Amino acid sequence: YDGKCVFCRIARREEPGTALLPCEDEDLVCFRDIKPGAPHHYLVVPVKHMGNCKTLKTEHIPLVKRMMEVGKAVLQKNNFSDMNDVRMGFHWPPFCSIAHLHLHVLAPASQLGFLSRIYYRINSYWFIT
Repeated sequence: YDGKCVFCRIARREEPGTALLPCEDEDLVCFRDIKPGAPHHYLVVPVKHMGNCKTLKTEHIPLVKRMMEVGKAVLQKNNFSDMNDVRMGFHWPPFCSIAHLHLHVLAPASQLGFLSRIYYRINSYWFIT
């Protein structure tokens, strides 16, 4: 736990302005992005403080898969069902604003605005899916 990390505080329910969405995985939390790039824009975050996506190793594959499953489940709970129109990924350092691992879940990807299409461009130098 890093008390200076906003995502650590959100995960511990210490940020009253951020509502957590129902999540089936006790090691992860999910909440809406404060600057949504799509009608559905959620962040899936490990409760335990982890560095950005650059720190991921082979042993983290199950964690990333669980993060994606939570993202899909949250979309479905929010009445979004076209899983072919979803974009999920991580901003690559130095383009991530918070140094706590977080998966962006955006849908429908077909409705991303001009800037969002740039910020969340598939496998760009700054955003990896």
